[in-house]
Amino acid sequence: MNSKLRNDLWKFKEAKKVTSFDKAVFLGLTFAGLLSMFNLIEWWFRGEHIENLFLFVILSLLFVYGIIRVALVWINYLRIKKPAEVPEPEKNLSVAVFTTSAPGEPLSMFENTFKALKNLNYPHTTYLLDSTEDIAFKELAEEHDVVWLNLANIPGAKAGKINETLKRTKEDFILILDPDHIVFPNFLDQTLGFFKDEKVGFVQVSQGYYNMYRSFTAKGAAEQTYSFYGPTQMGLFGYGGAVAIGANCTFRREALESIGGHAQGLAEDLQTSLRIHSKGWESIYNPVIVSRGLVPEDFTSFCKQQLKWARGVFELLFDEIPGTLKHLKFWQKISYLSIGTYYLFGPITAFFIFIPLLFFTTKISPASMDFTEFVILGSPILIVALLIYGYAQRFLCDRKTERGIHWRGMVLKYSCWPVFTYAFYLTLINKKIPYLPTAKIAVKGFLNPFVKPLILYCIVFLLMLVGIYIERRYYIPESELILTAKKTWAMIGFAMIAFIQFLGGIGAAYKSLFIKAENAWSRIKIKSDKKIEIKKTTKNN
Repeated sequence: MNSKLRNDLWKFKEAKKVTSFDKAVFLGLTFAGLLSMFNLIEWWFRGEHIENLFLFVILSLLFVYGIIRVALVWINYLRIKKPAEVPEPEKNLSVAVFTTSAPGEPLSMFENTFKALKNLNYPHTTYLLDSTEDIAFKELAEEHDVVWLNLANIPGAKAGKINETLKRTKEDFILILDPDHIVFPNFLDQTLGFFKDEKVGFVQVSQGYYNMYRSFTAKGAAEQTYSFYGPTQMGLFGYGGAVAIGANCTFRREALESIGGHAQGLAEDLQTSLRIHSKGWESIYNPVIVSRGLVPEDFTSFCKQQLKWARGVFELLFDEIPGTLKHLKFWQKISYLSIGTYYLFGPITAFFIFIPLLFFTTKISPASMDFTEFVILGSPILIVALLIYGYAQRFLCDRKTERGIHWRGMVLKYSCWPVFTYAFYLTLINKKIPYLPTAKIAVKGFLNPFVKPLILYCIVFLLMLVGIYIERRYYIPESELILTAKKTWAMIGFAMIAFIQFLGGIGAAYKSLFIKAENAWSRIKIKSDKKIEIKKTTKNN
């Protein structure tokens, strides 16, 4: 990405409006897709397909789970919308901005954060919730007219500091901003006006990134968020279920106080959102990019972030959601259940990659199906899914940089199945993990605990191929070869998909060895006229 395009990242961006024609397209495609799904499901559950009943039941449950998740994405798009207009904020609202600093976070990163916050058009007070015990943070805060609060001994990590600051402040509206985010001057202009409706508890805007050009992992991590912060959240908003996602969320103080303050936990943002909705408050999603922050640049840091999120969401799924569902509207229930079960992708993937290994070592298979028939019946679903995915990209917040196949994001998602599986295991045994800020600078490393299962699987797969060749070449009679050919090739193809994906994850981890440990924010220049741009260098990178 050249410097000219990176400068374009600092321009205000917003999703396009949704027309009646757009809704008709989504409706037609969804109808066709659902018909194809019913066709495939009817074929799947034919009695002659059952080979091992126990494994078939498990496989079928996971298959239906996957089908339902895809269908919910499509149905969510049927109500996709953005606010008809952005109301102008009332004058003289009391507004606070909370940003936090924790031990290990680089002081230099806060320079641009504070400069950008000082340039906000709407009057406000910025608070630094500091737990570093480093006097330099206080000095930097005071230099930029930021109110410094020493919260070094406050328990509860980020949420604990937020709740303590709520006790010490009086502002009616609070923007919670991660310290790696650089806001645009019009940020509050895009949120505060919605609070004219006294039922609105929080306003969430999109999330953008300025370091996504730095590495394969950074680009993939960003790609995973594009659809969510565009059409997915717009659909949730249409159904009344737009959720709060940590940074870039502006809360009404009364809404936070109605739930006893900001929720504490690894998924504290989602938990706070859930509780606010359960109290009857409404939410607004405005699909605009009015700030940009950081994504993890190396594979190890990305895995640690995903572990924290997955463990937090599982905790929410098992401990919080069951007791809260009765207080939610129907689609809010669907939304939170869908988000809460997202990371089940990990143990589900573990089961799917186990099936071919089981077959080639024991000849046990959950089902006896014609792979060709499965492909024929599944192809219409895949085609519809691709068409919907492509059409939904019309509603990305920054279409110039966010459109595409997003294959890097898919590689990272599949490669993180050990992370999600481990998080699920920790949840089952009720083991907590600490809340740690995501690394802001690339950390070099390759063999982290979560890349090792990927390497092991790839080795086992290659050895399995050799074993299959030797067995079928020298030991299996020709008559049996013909009878088992379809199932064997189907299982190989099944395992090959995972193999290719995992190679991508291994490649991402390997590339992390060669990332230059650079402060991405060091090249960001905030000018006196409030414009933000990339500092010029001798060469584009």
